[in-house]
Amino acid sequence: MADLNQNVDTPSVRVSSYADELVCIPRAHVRMEFSQDDQGILLSHEGNELIRCTITKEGMVASGFMAEAMGVDLPPIGESVQVRVSTGVLFRVISIAGLNYGIEESFLLLHRLLEEAQLQRGKVGGSE
Repeated sequence: MADLNQNVDTPSVRVSSYADELVCIPRAHVRMEFSQDDQGILLSHEGNELIRCTITKEGMVASGFMAEAMGVDLPPIGESVQVRVSTGVLFRVISIAGLNYGIEESFLLLHRLLEEAQLQRGKVGGSE
């Protein structure tokens, strides 16, 4: 499988290698926690960091679109949301986190990734 982290680590968004490992085995349901603290937004699985977005313009844009792809709201500072989605949706969330929003063409990819995530989730959101 291709390394999803290629050129993803920026000062605003960090995708862990554990995220790659998690999507390698297809699963219908992956339970995660989507939280916000004074350092930024964190998506984690069983205590393992998947994606961290800092509180910068780029980090907040990415985390907002990640939330949309998972079908949840961005949690307020100091709070978290439990999320349950398939590895297919998670793959798209990771891809969304890695987009360069300074490039206009990224928004074409974003639209497609959000559309696919919504179709994979069905009519229900990803929160528990």
